Amino acid sequence: MAQIPENPLILVDGSSYLFRAYHSPPHFVNSKGEPTGAIYGVVNMLKSLVKQFDPSHVAVIFDAKGKTFRNDMYSDYKANRPSMPDDLRCQIEPLHKIIKAMGFPLISIGGVEADDVIGTFARIATENKRDVLISTGDKDMAQLVNEHVTLINTMTDEVLDSDAVVEKFGVAPDRIIDYLSLMGDKVDNIPGVEGCGPKTAVKWIEKYDTLIGVIDNAKSIKGKIGEKLAAAIPHLPLSYELATIKLDVALDEDLESLKIVDPDKDLLIQYYAESEFRRWIADLLKNKPTKTKAKKVAKTETVESSEETPVEVPNVDADYTTILTEEALDIWIEKLNASELFAFDTETTSLDYMQADLVGMSFAVKVGEAAYLPLAHDYLDAPEQLDKELVFKKLGPILADENKAKVGQNLKYDKSVLARAGYELNGIAFDTMLESYTLNSVSTRHNMDALALKFLNHTNISFEEIAGKGKKQLTFNQISLEQAAHYAAEDADITLRLHQEIWPQLDKDPELKSVFTDIELPLLSVLSDIERTGVKIDSQMLTAQSQQLGERLIELEKAAHDLAEEPFNLSSPKQLQAILFEKMQLPVIKKTPKGAPSTAEEVLKELALTYSLPKIIMEYRGLSKLKSTYTDKLPQMVNEESGRVHTSYHQAVTATGRLSSTDPNLQNIPIRTEEGRRIRQAFIADEGHKIMAADYSQIELRIMAHLSQDKGLLTAFASGKDVHSATASEVFSVPLDEVTTDMRRKAKAVNFGLIYGMSAFGLANQLDIPRSEAQHYMDTYFERFPGVLTYMETTREKATEQGYVETLFGRRLYLPDITKNGPRKKAAERAAINAPMQGTAADIIKKAMLIVHQWVKQQPKDTIKILMQVHDELVFEIKEDCLEAYTTKICELMSQAAKLDVPLIADSDFGDNWDQAH
Repeated sequence: MAQIPENPLILVDGSSYLFRAYHSPPHFVNSKGEPTGAIYGVVNMLKSLVKQFDPSHVAVIFDAKGKTFRNDMYSDYKANRPSMPDDLRCQIEPLHKIIKAMGFPLISIGGVEADDVIGTFARIATENKRDVLISTGDKDMAQLVNEHVTLINTMTDEVLDSDAVVEKFGVAPDRIIDYLSLMGDKVDNIPGVEGCGPKTAVKWIEKYDTLIGVIDNAKSIKGKIGEKLAAAIPHLPLSYELATIKLDVALDEDLESLKIVDPDKDLLIQYYAESEFRRWIADLLKNKPTKTKAKKVAKTETVESSEETPVEVPNVDADYTTILTEEALDIWIEKLNASELFAFDTETTSLDYMQADLVGMSFAVKVGEAAYLPLAHDYLDAPEQLDKELVFKKLGPILADENKAKVGQNLKYDKSVLARAGYELNGIAFDTMLESYTLNSVSTRHNMDALALKFLNHTNISFEEIAGKGKKQLTFNQISLEQAAHYAAEDADITLRLHQEIWPQLDKDPELKSVFTDIELPLLSVLSDIERTGVKIDSQMLTAQSQQLGERLIELEKAAHDLAEEPFNLSSPKQLQAILFEKMQLPVIKKTPKGAPSTAEEVLKELALTYSLPKIIMEYRGLSKLKSTYTDKLPQMVNEESGRVHTSYHQAVTATGRLSSTDPNLQNIPIRTEEGRRIRQAFIADEGHKIMAADYSQIELRIMAHLSQDKGLLTAFASGKDVHSATASEVFSVPLDEVTTDMRRKAKAVNFGLIYGMSAFGLANQLDIPRSEAQHYMDTYFERFPGVLTYMETTREKATEQGYVETLFGRRLYLPDITKNGPRKKAAERAAINAPMQGTAADIIKKAMLIVHQWVKQQPKDTIKILMQVHDELVFEIKEDCLEAYTTKICELMSQAAKLDVPLIADSDFGDNWDQAH
């Protein structure tokens, strides 16, 4: 029997599951008469699948509504299929909700079928040497089977690897499409050869190898079946296209995003209750803490009862009010002044801090005691709300007071929104998002809903519940006060409760507490300032680049068509395969999982060394991506008020402590190509200013030297040697002045490869050398730098023993897979080696931002601005007459951000734009 690999990526054919469950007993119906049997069957199969294989990554993939590209190709495709029964259709939405609540990624992409999405993931996984198990009952999927892809039919426990495919169908996986094309498919209305069954299809493929071979030899096939084959020849290429699973679907998800997350038990209980799956509800309620029941309570600060309405919140004891009078506001001002710490939140019209208008604010002074202060609800018949100037006068000083301690959830956003509204927010003492992230960056997502469920076993009111969904979703100013106050007051109350749960856990660990209080919390305000400053771009330059790129793309397309002697779609792998490998007969370097010649980037790169067309295709792909991602998009993101582009930095996303950037992602602006550098040239300074960039020199290698205490590395850095040349000198046993460029290149690959836990196999691939040679380099490296080997071994052992590793400053990265077996353990061990270096580098640049920002605030206004943080680099806009002095000072401050046993050096450069400054 075929063997299933350990911890495969499991791709579930949800559509196959759905129809199998619908046609199989039990055909459940709930007390409302609603069918639930298909829901039960699919969920039961998913539960069994997870129980059997205990996977870390799963995707459940369904067909999307509407037609697909195959319908465009052939209007009668699946025309014979009856429409979906109503008693099945009504089960789809509740089933999708349950699957998501179970923690499984659910994917459905319009214009293609579930098979195509599964095929694309399988192709990507194969290219990454990741084992895949596809759970389906669809025979068409056999074409995807290869050394990394296996099929399983959980209804029959049939497992198909390559050998089993041959045994079952009589042909290998790379001939399944030929096999299906010849037979056709009455269910999908795919035309084949009339009368050609499995035995005939296998016989022909054995004799003539492929569908093309069968067609080429059709005249030699006699009798009635030969006549039917001759009649079918015109439509067989179409049958082949229809039967071919697409492997290049545009995906928003990568393999890592398919990780199973913890189930949302409260939602599951709700959804199971709707379908009346009582046994599953009972299973969830076992060992589940009991929630405090909601209760109605009297208000304590009623001034005019007609204008203040207590809001009842589920799952918590709550006393919530809406502040609509000056008297009520005064009472709450007294409460805020009297409290040692209060929770604070804003409600706005947008998630974009540069466009969001302030609609209201909420406060909590004790658990269960919270209020909502509406300011700008403007729906028809909205009650009169307090004058904004009055509120500003009375509340502004409290918000601005450094000595009035506040706690919030993601207060960076609130600080920026308030700044836009004219308020100052100081005295930020705690932030529950950052508390959770510092405590354990990988245990959960750090949004309020996830934290409330994890720490309080409480399900928050969702925004969709009060605002609706999709295009008809209301903005907060349009939501009735009865609902808005309920929602907003709960946010403040839950924030305070979360703080009281999470902070004691941080407080008892001095190092983690220090990471929070000395790095993450103060950085919040720094990032808010940087984000609101934004960066100036030359939109005209980018627009001109887009025009030039567009013209160049047209030229490249024409040149490709001329070389191919026919027009074709340069973005179509299938058409490219036909041109390169069938028509032009270029050598096949690598094959796809289905055995077709690959057109992947690394293949084109190799072919481009010898052949013109692959070189053109490579250039076309690169320029097309630059145009759509950067030159077209960035000018559209310039804020109308500031005239600048404003990114959002995220503190609580990456596992290691590094910041991430979105909308736009300024940390991924390309730098290695000429066209990419031209994009950086569009990042410019105001008149009379220059762009200056300062970045740490080889920071992770310096951290490796410090952590490993290897004498050779410490000496190389202390003496100011080029560390890659020094490494090459040791590894290749030559004097430093005889190190060649190629030796240095290989030594650099070894240095950085070890940081990321690279194996000899990986190093061999990177350097394109035999594995034995790569192993020799690594062995020699460890002989010359034994401290590094000791550090790596000790780190792996310590990580296995305690379940986490730490940065130099005490930040922890938990590694739940370190105690597993196989690939998951290996990946965790690689992370264990890299995380202390990458995390320490992240901590150092954050500490540098704090130091530099404090110094920048002391300089004359408009002489210097911090514009961006990009990995180990800080980017500034500096007045020209201050440039030299400021640059020297900034590099000095950055070098003081941490004390290592090797010099910490910041290099700098400047220019009229970001490219010149790098």
